[in-house]
Amino acid sequence: MANPKHTAQSQDETNGLGEDAVSSESETIDIEALAKEFAASDDLDAGGDLAGASEELETEIAGLKAERDEMRERWMRAMAEAENARKRGERDRREGEQYGGSKLARDLLPVYDNLKRALDAANPEASDKALIEGVELTMRELVNIFAKHSITKISPEKGEAFDPQMHQAMFEAPVPGTKAGDIIEVMTEGFLLHDRLLRPAQVGVSSTPAG
Repeated sequence: MANPKHTAQSQDETNGLGEDAVSSESETIDIEALAKEFAASDDLDAGGDLAGASEELETEIAGLKAERDEMRERWMRAMAEAENARKRGERDRREGEQYGGSKLARDLLPVYDNLKRALDAANPEASDKALIEGVELTMRELVNIFAKHSITKISPEKGEAFDPQMHQAMFEAPVPGTKAGDIIEVMTEGFLLHDRLLRPAQVGVSSTPAG
């Protein structure tokens, strides 16, 4: 027969072990929950750090792209300015070659006019033929020089229509058999240097009314 005291003591010891076991299990559950909480906290911190790093990287990339675009725009602008400068230089060089002597050519036109007047007024029978031949030779040489440098004459004929782009009206007069705007007299010839007007032809223009 069992000893009641021993049985009671055993029961108490069993109850004590049970309480200890329950207490230990409770402490284990609390530790695991705390560990999970810390783990979740670490994950959140890590995710926040990654998110922050990602935003910083995106900001830096955006800045680099903006800087690249700005540098590209500056480069394209510099290239365009260099090309424009090259074209301007080429145009100035070409114009210098073609029209650089325009002042000298314009100063030579009165020489041509005077030689032409001398030949028009010369009378071969009454004048020295050698002198006339010398003037003619000088005139031919001057005309050849003009042609060499692309200086061409504007020689309108009587009856042609007046062209304000090429002719300068020195006077107007009514002339029978003509109509208003017809050239009735050529006083001096005009000249072009390439396609640029050196001097318009000076002419008289009819003012005869239509009818």
